[in-house]
Parts: sequence; structure tokens; C-alpha cells
Amino acid sequence: MTNDELEQLLDDIESDRVERKESPADGDKIRQVICAFANDLPGHDKPGVLFVGVNDDGTPIGMAITDQMLQNLASMRGDGNIVPFPSLDVQRRHLKGKDVAVVFVHASSSPPVRFKGTVWIRSGPRRGIANPDDERRLNEKRRSRDLPADIRPIFSAELEILDGLLFSRTYLPSAIASEVLEDNQRTIEHQLIASKFAHPGPPIHPTVLGVLTVGKTPTDWIPGTYVQFLRIDGTELGDPIRNAREVRGALPDLISDLEDMIKNNIQSSRDFTSGPVEVENADYPLVALQQIVRNAILHRSYENTHAPVSLYWFNDRVEVHNPGGPYGSVTKQNFGQPGAHDYRNPNLAAVMKELGYVQKFGYGIILACREMAINGNPRPEFQVEDTHVAVILRRRP
Repeated sequence: MTNDELEQLLDDIESDRVERKESPADGDKIRQVICAFANDLPGHDKPGVLFVGVNDDGTPIGMAITDQMLQNLASMRGDGNIVPFPSLDVQRRHLKGKDVAVVFVHASSSPPVRFKGTVWIRSGPRRGIANPDDERRLNEKRRSRDLPADIRPIFSAELEILDGLLFSRTYLPSAIASEVLEDNQRTIEHQLIASKFAHPGPPIHPTVLGVLTVGKTPTDWIPGTYVQFLRIDGTELGDPIRNAREVRGALPDLISDLEDMIKNNIQSSRDFTSGPVEVENADYPLVALQQIVRNAILHRSYENTHAPVSLYWFNDRVEVHNPGGPYGSVTKQNFGQPGAHDYRNPNLAAVMKELGYVQKFGYGIILACREMAINGNPRPEFQVEDTHVAVILRRRP
């Protein structure tokens, strides 16, 4: 905010975005102010402003604003008294001819915020303790902001990181009927927002879903969104590596490159003796590998980890490791059982279905198991932990 804007707020004694303190001596009252601004019960979505070193009428008293004072004010953010930690900025400003300490408190994305267990709010120009209805409203605000991880905006990115040509030529024709597209006069920005590939803002930012599906370089923004492939000449990770590759790209290119690589590594043998007709036997069924790899891309966690999906191809088995454990109604106990499915990334699931990578929700593991049995392979093995899942597919005897 400019100094002129701050001086206008100083003079507005009715504003519920402003608090004035002569000194920082009463730390608990200042923390109450920070807590109340962080809760932003009126819903301004603008910073609350605490002035330190001014009278109640907004006149600066001319006290010395030292670096130590500013550090002490800033330290109130993380001293454990206010939870969850608020977001704030502390500055020295020269207002009305004198120095003043200014604390900008941003609205929390996870209200209610509490100071020593108590929820403080602004009620007009005064602060007070929240009643049960106030707390209910704050809880509703938090839930409304709890977007699925796959459609959260990436605020550090601009819309230009999305490939408009890939979106128009690959995604839209798969997701929307041709006659609807012909009548559609919306701009590409509005189409990206409608597809949940962009957040409306303002300003408009790409979402995680948009970057994954049509991002020009997805790993620039979501570092773990690639597949690490190792072809190992042996049965242990320490054995010689025949081929190593990191498969990257937007979803259509990523899956296409992965499945070409899988096809190139499947080996087949011909049986001339078991019957009157020559039979070709693959060491792994293509469909089973496709389903397991697609499932890993769909169900992995894209938060709190930079680990990729890993595909290890040994002489006797293929292992697919997926960062992200069971989610929602899926547990270690029911993982892989019919009817046990949930979606950490529900919007990514919808996009993969629209693009034809998912035929029926909750069917991928069942189909992979069936294809392995038909091909004569052992049933897939599942190692399910809290933070990752590994699927082991044994080679056909």
C-alpha cells in the first residue's frame, strides 16, 4: 500500500481493517489484533493494518521505530501463540511526518485462527471474541477454500506456461462435442477456466491440472511430475543398468512416450509345438502394464513430494512405485479389492477419462489382474505403505 493509502486508513476510525497502538508494550493485545485480522470475518480478502506508534485518532507520536522493535513484531507470527501461523509483513513507514511501524496481516486460508485457544474477530472498528455463529462462518470459509489439490492455482505461474495449441487440438475435441465447439465463441482463457485448467482469479493463474495436462514444461512447476525408467540386467537394483530414462511432458505426450517404451521392452516368444497353430507369447500383457502405469500417474500425490513415479524393469519382474499412499475410503486392508476406490486427484481422473486413458473408474487394477491371469503371469503383488504404493508384476514363466 502507498503512504497516501495508509494515511487515509489512519484517519478512518470506523474501519474494521485498522487498529492503532501507541507502543508495542502489550504483546498479547497485539497478538489478539493479528489473530482477528487473520480471521477476516467480514471477508475483505485484503490485509488488516496495525499501526504501532500512533494515537487513537491516528496521529503519530514520533517514537523511535527501531530494527529490534520490527523484529519483535515480526516474531509474533511464529512464537506458537497464534495458530495456524498467520501471514504478515512488518515495515517502517514515514506517515504524517513521522516514523510509524506498520504490520500488514493477510487473511488466513485456514480459519478459524486462534490466539491461546481463543478465536478473535473484528466487529466493526472493535475486536472481540467470536461466538458460535462466528466460528461456524469461519469454518465454512475454510471448507470453501479446500479445493482438491489438482485444481489449486499455481500463483507463481502465468497463463503462458500452458500450451494453447495442445489444449485446442488434443484436449477440447476429446472432452467437448464438435457441435458445441463450433458454436463456442469463448476466448481460450475462458475455455481454460471452464476446463479447470486455470483459476479465474483475478489475475488468472494456471492450476495444477492445467500444468499436468497441457503445460509446456510441467516439471518446471511440479518437479516430481515425470516417470523414472530403469531397465536392469538382473534381479536387484545394484545390477547393471541397460537403459535409463526420465520420461517428461504434458499428460498426452507423457503417456504416449511411456507406452511406446513399454511396448519396446515387452519380449515375445513363439510356440511351434503346443498345438497345430503357432502361438506368440508375451512375457507381460501390454494392457496390464498400461493400467498400472496410468493408475500410478492418476493416483500419486502431487503435493509434499518431488519424487517421480518409478518404473523398474528387471529380468524377472516389473515394479511400479507410486509416491502417495492410500487415500480416502481406500486403506491398506482393502487396497485392490473390488469396490475399493477413491480419488486423491478427482479432476485429473475426469481428464484422463475424457482423453481415453480410463475406461471405467475403479476398474484399472481389476483389469490388470485379469490380463495377467489370461497371459499366464502370476497375480500382481501390492506393497501398500502410508506414503507410497509399489506394484510388482512377475514375468510369465
